[in-house]
Amino acid sequence: VQLVESGGALVQPGGSLRLSCAASGFNFSNYDMRWYRQAPGKERVRIATITNTGFIYNYEDSVTGRFTISRDNAKNTAYLQMNSLKPEYTTVYYCHARSSPSVYWGQGTQVTVSS
Repeated sequence: VQLVESGGALVQPGGSLRLSCAASGFNFSNYDMRWYRQAPGKERVRIATITNTGFIYNYEDSVTGRFTISRDNAKNTAYLQMNSLKPEYTTVYYCHARSSPSVYWGQGTQVTVSS
């Protein structure tokens, strides 16, 4: 079982990134997918969820209108489109798959927003 995030990078404020989370070793289409972020020394914060049927929950107010979660079940991949990035979004982003009781985490990808 693997979740592999990619797409993290250094980007200027106001820029955009698309994070990808490639899944393998489990039936991706049966799993809800989430993106989290975690700053050093702080708890992971849930950003958004997309259910296995494509219903979307955006949990974090600060990203509403800026970030969009999506998935492509044919490619076993979830995405996080991040627009209008701000320096405070600098941190490690993780993807998460859940179909109770199974839960999987990726290793994280670093996003740095800086001029």
